[in-house]
Amino acid sequence: MTSETPARPELGDVVVGVDGSPSGRRAALWAADEADRRSRSLRLVHAADTDRRALFAHADTLQAVREAGRDLLIKTASTVQERFPDLAVTKELSRQEPVAGLRAAAGHGGTIVVGNRGLGGFSALMLGSVGLGVAARAEAPVIVVRGDGDRPESGSVTAAVHGASDLGWLLVAAAEADARKALLRLVSVWNVLTHVGSVVSMLDDLDEIARQRVHEIKALADRVRDFYPGLDISHHVETGTSTPGTLVETSAHTDLLVMGREHRVLGAGPSLGRVAHTLLHHAHCPVEIVPPAFATRVEET
Repeated sequence: MTSETPARPELGDVVVGVDGSPSGRRAALWAADEADRRSRSLRLVHAADTDRRALFAHADTLQAVREAGRDLLIKTASTVQERFPDLAVTKELSRQEPVAGLRAAAGHGGTIVVGNRGLGGFSALMLGSVGLGVAARAEAPVIVVRGDGDRPESGSVTAAVHGASDLGWLLVAAAEADARKALLRLVSVWNVLTHVGSVVSMLDDLDEIARQRVHEIKALADRVRDFYPGLDISHHVETGTSTPGTLVETSAHTDLLVMGREHRVLGAGPSLGRVAHTLLHHAHCPVEIVPPAFATRVEET
């Protein structure tokens, strides 16, 4: 036994999807700021999808797609390095489709950053096919850049927690707050409607469940302090009838909202829960989704 501080998770290199859209350009600059804050490198990835296009497109068309992708990467890298001249930036023109290309670039240790809207008029569909697809399938954390880029920083990172089993991914949120020298806010939403008529029936029992939730979240905050004794941490249990709605409101007062991705049901494909789905569409700030496998590796380390 030793009295040393337990090992903290390391925030890896940052991988950002580049597609030429205004949202993509903003995501690239946000990712550059994140990489600079972490003292890590930034990888710009444009997934040209030429492997699939080769099945039906002419060779000249494929060449034009590749050249346009290279030009976009060069232009984006130039824009990034104007603001962050000391940042290590690499460029990758992937032959895969966007979800697979970003997952491959990040591997198991990086962090993927994407914009919340893509090219074309159907922005919600573009988010569904790329942003949501990456968030549901990646083995590494995914950040979808949302919100008003001109909004003043709040100096806080918020973690949407449920209970003691959240410690693994919560340490990622703590690392994000530590890198920013920001307050880490643990917010748990206690939805009364999930208990009435099923688990309990008496008001006194509801009060007891609420007290237990407060105690559990406080204990979780204390465990995070073991890893980050110098980090400013607060914990809150909010009551409401809509967990997604309460967290969307909370996102208006923080710089980054972090949550864990739910474990997949046996036999089901990759998916996001209702709360994550709502936040990725409606949050007022960037949202980070930490997958179960990544959280487990962090906790084991």
